Order: sequence, then structure tokens, then C-alpha cells
Amino acid sequence: MSTRHSPTIMSAVCQRIASEADVPLLLSMMEPFNALEATPWDAAAKEGALRTLLRDRQLGVAVLLEGEAGILGYFVLTWGYDLEWDGRDAFLTELFLVPAVRGRGHGGGALAAVEAVAREQGARALHLMVRHENIVAKRLYTSHGYMSPPRQFLSKPL
Repeated sequence: MSTRHSPTIMSAVCQRIASEADVPLLLSMMEPFNALEATPWDAAAKEGALRTLLRDRQLGVAVLLEGEAGILGYFVLTWGYDLEWDGRDAFLTELFLVPAVRGRGHGGGALAAVEAVAREQGARALHLMVRHENIVAKRLYTSHGYMSPPRQFLSKPL
């Protein structure tokens, strides 16, 4: 007879917009996030970009996620403006949960926090990208109403 682990569902995820005092904490989570995403990591470059974001809320926000167990993770929203969405839109560029809290139902609370902050900041749409092989994240996003747009997203480093 096998016993199945039942995840603990969190009732609420608290969020707070990060400040420059949170840079070391954020960087400690950004490095494993970038490793998971297989994106280049240059600590000095990321710290500079993070500090620029934290100083200018017109660019976006970095937000810490907290729960009863302490820090759960973080996310980063950046702003755009698109007539298709009648104004400001948001791009979820990073969402990271610390390994110790994964698989316990916190993803939905984290996503609700992302959407709440985006709405509070006047965003009318929220966009994100997910790796094709990240089945767990894709399941989370699609179960919360996210879908692939009819156009393909393309990028070019400048």
C-alpha cells in the first residue's frame, strides 16, 4: 500500500514590492531562476538591471512573496503600452518559488498575487512566456486562463 503526499494548500500569499534593501535576497533567488530557465547569469549585470528596475516604478516592479513559512519566492512585472489592450499591459518576466515550497499549492496564490499587482498598477492585460518543456508551469498558467495568442512571439537581442 502506497501513501500519497497530499499538498498543503496555502490560503493566502502576501506580497510586497521590493526595495533596494532586498537586492541580496532577490539575487539569491534570481540565480537559480536563471539556471532553471537556462539563461545566462552575470551577477554584476543582473544586479545593475535589478537596481535600475527597483529605482524606477515606470519600468516595472520586483515583488517578494511571503507566507507563514517566510519567503516563498518573487516575481518581476515590467510595463508596456499597447493599443490592442487599450493602454498599459504587463509582462511577467520572472516567477520563482523557492524549492522548499514547490508542489504545495502556492503557485495559484503566487499567480493571484501577480495579477493583483498588475491590476493595481493599471495593467489591462498580463503576458508571460513559459518553456515548452516546463509542464508544471504550463499546467498552472493554463488552469488560470492563460492561453497562447494567435501570433508568435519573436525576440532579437540588441
